[in-house]
Amino acid sequence: EGIDAPEAAQSCLTAQGTSWPCGRRAAFALADRIAQTPVSCEQTGQDRYRRILARCSVGGEDLGAFMVGQGWALAYRRYSERYIAHEESAARAKRGKWVGSFEAPWDWRRTRQRAR
Repeated sequence: EGIDAPEAAQSCLTAQGTSWPCGRRAAFALADRIAQTPVSCEQTGQDRYRRILARCSVGGEDLGAFMVGQGWALAYRRYSERYIAHEESAARAKRGKWVGSFEAPWDWRRTRQRAR
């Protein structure tokens, strides 16, 4: 809940304009952080497609804060303000996707849906 990460097939650009697989890197960052540790999730609601929304943590660490704070996801401001400070910190420090340029995941998905 409150974050949006890049899709696995999504690419980003470095400051020099080189493409890199930021979607896969984001998934690997989350997998590395979780490792073999149990994940705890608290359901917070459902989205308009009736998918479950939840806040998840590992060892007490909010995984949404981790993903946004490390630059692997964006604060989904349309639905929550919880992770805005984490996003601003990641952008200032040029962590994760912030090393160059990228398309917001919601825009990336919308562009591909129209192309179908």
